[in-house]
Parts: sequence; structure tokens; C-alpha cells
Amino acid sequence: MTVRRGRNFLQSPGPTNIPDRVLNAMHQPAWEYSGPDFVAFARQCLHDIRPIFRTEAEVFIYAANGHGAWEAALANTLSPGDRVLVPETGLFSFAWSAMAEALGIVIDYLESDWRHGIDPNQVEERLRADSAGSYKAVLMIHTDTATGITSDIQAVRRAIDAAGHDALLMVDVIASLACTDFRMDDWGVDVAVGGSQKDLMCPPGLGFTAASEKARRVGETSTMPRNYWDWSGRTVSQPEGYRWFCGTAPEHLIFALREAMDMLDEEGLEAAFARHRRLADCTRAAVEAWSAVGTMELNALVPAERSESITTIRVAEGIDPIALQTVLRDRFNVSLGFGLGQLQGKSFRIGHMGDVNEPMILGTLASVEAGFRILGIPHGEGGMAAAVASLAAAHKNA
Repeated sequence: MTVRRGRNFLQSPGPTNIPDRVLNAMHQPAWEYSGPDFVAFARQCLHDIRPIFRTEAEVFIYAANGHGAWEAALANTLSPGDRVLVPETGLFSFAWSAMAEALGIVIDYLESDWRHGIDPNQVEERLRADSAGSYKAVLMIHTDTATGITSDIQAVRRAIDAAGHDALLMVDVIASLACTDFRMDDWGVDVAVGGSQKDLMCPPGLGFTAASEKARRVGETSTMPRNYWDWSGRTVSQPEGYRWFCGTAPEHLIFALREAMDMLDEEGLEAAFARHRRLADCTRAAVEAWSAVGTMELNALVPAERSESITTIRVAEGIDPIALQTVLRDRFNVSLGFGLGQLQGKSFRIGHMGDVNEPMILGTLASVEAGFRILGIPHGEGGMAAAVASLAAAHKNA
């Protein structure tokens, strides 16, 4: 039996660390879910989530994970037989597409090498060729946690506009919301999909969809069967508060969300973005040093596309990333992410999102370097020195 002391360093891509304040907020009795106190509380939460999406549009909250929010986005806007364009970004673009196909939606892919973000020129070219307007939406992942790559939403919006196309822009921000700058209204996003268990520092179990007026209008003609996911029944203008959640509300998750939103408000979104940037830069500095001997490298090739949420590290043939992950879990109580999809068995991932600070990242990176030494994995020297220098410079220049 392995006995672990101290706190687990949960540096996976989600779920992420849940702050004590958020845990304590849930430690209370249930409220009368249709009573005036909870209805007022829930209404305020539904209003206060909007600034995190940087939108004036309504945000719908589901007792669901991010996959549930994916289905809500599809079911409220599209019909069986509709065609959508999906720029490949990694595993999660395929996962959302597989869900769409199960609903009878036709998928066309723009292929990628999993090392670059979405090419807006390809999007524009494909949409220009669609003179009949058969594409009803473009589905994009903002940050794909399999690849550690963040794509440029504004560039994709410009591509759609330049093509003169009316397709909805639907964006998964599950791994970027509250970590990386996202401006739904300013950037012309029609539907944004989020989840509670990553940068929002909450337990898994809440999914979000934010819907523009255009998306709501398009949805009026959708023939996709839906009931639980239906936006029209959940709008906050409905006088019966229980309908906002299609029945009994996930009260304790809403309590958690309220506390997490208060914490983000206290820190400020811009400060949260800057913190995540510092931690990501620190992690990448260590990986660049480790990469000097050619046994590993950052998966994302373009510096501007490297995620502030998670870093994916590709390893050379003959290196077992699962063995590294196991050593870190069993010896140091450090949890990393493993490779997914095309990167399974070829990479490991270090999460730096949510309730994370500098000592936690430094401890994680030191543990990874110790794991290299335990397993005899060749690596460049100076990883920790590079990480410390990166953090020190960031704070000195702040």
C-alpha cells in the first residue's frame, strides 16, 4: 500500500484543483430549490457568469459536463442533415464532431498535423467554395488540451466574414475560459461552450452554453429533437426558476460556482490571464531546456499558439511517458496528463490552469525532472534554473 502525505499536485488538464473556499461554499444544507432565496441566488449567478464570457448574451447552465454543453449547442442550432465545417485541432475536435454525427449532422474536416492551430485561410477558402451556403456552422476548439494548442478565434471570424458566409461560429472554450483572453461579443462568436472543472476551479458537473441573438434566431427553425437541452425553456425570463435548470437545480454546484466567480472577480480576469501566462512561460522554459539533447520537445511548433492552460511534451521513441506518469503519481503524489489520440504513448502533459500558483508549478517541474533521473530519461540540464528565471523576470517586469 502506498501512503501519500501532503497535498496532491493535480497538474492534469482537468478536473483541476478546487480551492478550499469553493469546497466550503458547498458545505451547507440544501435550499428550497423553488423558494425565493435560491431563485434570487441562481438568477444572480446566471447574470454574473456573462462577464466571464465577455458577453451580453444569455448563458445557460446545465447539470452536465462539457460534452453535455456540446450537445446543447448542437441541438439548439442545427437540424439532422445539416453540414458543418470542423477545422481539426486535436482529439477534441473529433470528439465534438462524433457527437454531431450521432445527431445526424454531416461533418467536413479541415485536416491538421496536430502541431499547428487552425489555418484561417483554409477556412475562408472552403467557405468561399460553398456558394450554396450548405455549411450551417463552423465548430472550433479554442484550446485543445490534447495538443496544447490555442487557435485564433478572431482570425477564424475574419475568415468567415471575408468569405461572405452566414455560418454560425461555435467555439469550445472549456479549457480556455478564465485562463486565456476570450471575448464572445467583440469577436463575433455565436455559441460558446464551457465547463466548470478547469479554469473555473469548480467540481465537474456544470456545462455552459452562451448563445448570441443570431444563434437563438437560427435555433427557432431547428428540427433537432431536444427537451432537457432546449434553450427556450431555460431562459431566465421564465418566471418559474426551476425551469432554468429543467427541474431541480444542481444547487451545491451553483454554490461552488458562485464562490469561484467571486474569487475571479477579486483577482480580476486580466490578472488571471497574466498569472496563467507566467506559469505557462515558466513551464515552457523548463521544457526548452530539457529538450536540448533531442529526447523531447514542445508539441506546439508556433510560439503564439502555445496554450496558457496546458503544455504537451512530445517524447522520443523508446521513452515511456506512462512510466514517468506512474513514478510521479506513486513517488511524489504529482498527477500529470497522458497523451491522447495520435499522441497516446508519445507525450505527456503538464496542466497549469485554475487554482495554481508559482510554487505549485515549480514543485511539479522539479518532480518531473526527478522522474527523468529515476527512470534514466536523457534530458538537457538547467530546466529548473530556466523556470525560476522565467518567473523572476515576469514578476520583475510586472
